[in-house]
Amino acid sequence: MTRSLTVALGADHGGVTLKNRLAAVLIEAGHEVQDYGTDGPASVDYPDFAQAVCGAVTEKRADFGILVCGTGIGMSIAANRHAGIRCGLVHDVTTARLTRAHNDANVLALGARIIGEEVALDILGAFLSTPYEGGRHQRRLDKLNQTTESTP
Repeated sequence: MTRSLTVALGADHGGVTLKNRLAAVLIEAGHEVQDYGTDGPASVDYPDFAQAVCGAVTEKRADFGILVCGTGIGMSIAANRHAGIRCGLVHDVTTARLTRAHNDANVLALGARIIGEEVALDILGAFLSTPYEGGRHQRRLDKLNQTTESTP
């Protein structure tokens, strides 16, 4: 991981353990962590945590967001409903790198029941250290922005 970043984290009950591990690694690497919960195994609703993290990213209080639930699917769906959010559901380092390089993803979704801790840590490093390439990819992002801006 490169420069010091501010990263917003959120998880439901299925992702809280992995979220806490990611937070510890980020802090150890010198990054600022904004933890939007949850903090325990009690059943909670993932859209609440996605909304908090996405708000931090869109309001530029955080450089990136990381969302964790059991599969990552619910969190990614919830996150991508927010204008200005490009959330990638990632299961390996290659897709982590490409979602940043080609899609300028600003939120990462992970499935704690799908990937192991070591894979998640590798994904985190690739996601945070890969720059957006721009170029031919920008016209596609411009089209996505038009779509979300016209949606009520």
